[in-house]
Amino acid sequence: MSTRIERIEISFHQLPLNPPFLPAWDTQPRAKFPATVVRVLDGDGRMGVGSGDAMYGFGDFEYLFVGQEADQLERHGAVLHNVGFHAGRCFPLEIAIWDLVGQQRGVPCWRMAGGGRRSIPVYASSGVHRGPEESLEQIERYIASGFRAAKLRFGRPRLEDDLAVMAHVAKNVAGRIKIMVDCNQGWRMPWDTARPWDLGHALKVARFLEEHGVYWMEEPLHRGAVEDMAALRKELRTLLVAGAELTREPYEFESLLDHDSLDIYQPDVAVTMGMHGLTCLAEKVKARGKVLSPHTWGNGIGFMANAHIAAGVNGPGTEMYLEYPHDPPEWTIQRRDYILASPIEADSQGQLTLSDEPGLGIRLNEDLLAKTRSKVQSYI
Repeated sequence: MSTRIERIEISFHQLPLNPPFLPAWDTQPRAKFPATVVRVLDGDGRMGVGSGDAMYGFGDFEYLFVGQEADQLERHGAVLHNVGFHAGRCFPLEIAIWDLVGQQRGVPCWRMAGGGRRSIPVYASSGVHRGPEESLEQIERYIASGFRAAKLRFGRPRLEDDLAVMAHVAKNVAGRIKIMVDCNQGWRMPWDTARPWDLGHALKVARFLEEHGVYWMEEPLHRGAVEDMAALRKELRTLLVAGAELTREPYEFESLLDHDSLDIYQPDVAVTMGMHGLTCLAEKVKARGKVLSPHTWGNGIGFMANAHIAAGVNGPGTEMYLEYPHDPPEWTIQRRDYILASPIEADSQGQLTLSDEPGLGIRLNEDLLAKTRSKVQSYI
């Protein structure tokens, strides 16, 4: 059996969006949904797939992987971490390598990551700003679909409007579903020069959320404000603090852990740390009594990679919820997972159950990939 990496293929795709998608963290309606697909093939024709960032700059480093044994997982993760310093974030390649190695070994990636559990609860993650009544209607639809948790987005021009939506939803769904709130202060879009909240402002919002029974407050401060996040946590009774979705360096996570800055750690395997890196980080997070619950706002491949890691590192006794982007009509699972042969669906109890299929257990929609092929990776 040939287990060496024989070939790496990278393709770009764009799905036209009609109607456009206007995410809460952007001001530009998105007319297209770009996706990068990475394929890694061995000498016996097996193919692993990955997706995430655009892999810009990777061509200069491809030689570091072609010809290597695929199952050198720790080595590949370390090299990709180094590549990220010199070029772009190329962790989609590592996702593809794990998918390939899982097929070579005949085991699913969630078992490779630790085999903690095969079924995990997911939370419906909204992406659009809606008014109080529309937001409530969406949450009611989530409840009717079986979700036990859902996330709302802040970031409207006036904080008062954010709080009004939250108050209206909380008043009407209390006790029927857990609500998370994403403050979107941890990082900025390229055009956005607004300063993130300071500790005093974040604490004011946190008090309001705690009074309304919110489960967690996400990204309330800049990702580097480790001491302020720790101070915020000390002022709270029931509200949890989540973050670090785009934190990149191991030493940054060490600082967050040392300062006791977060309750929920959310790095996304497709853009930070990678598969091996997240399995190692998860051990440190669990040792501090915290929870790893990855950010997953991408396409179906990235979502499934995060699902395998979350299932692999979290045992059945851990209370955790995995992000499940789902906010129709603007953001459907069909749009999210267009590069896959079929969308990834949660069950009627808000659970995602992973199979024992080797690797990630997914299939590509080759016909649609051919039709959506592109030379660029923009949203417009």
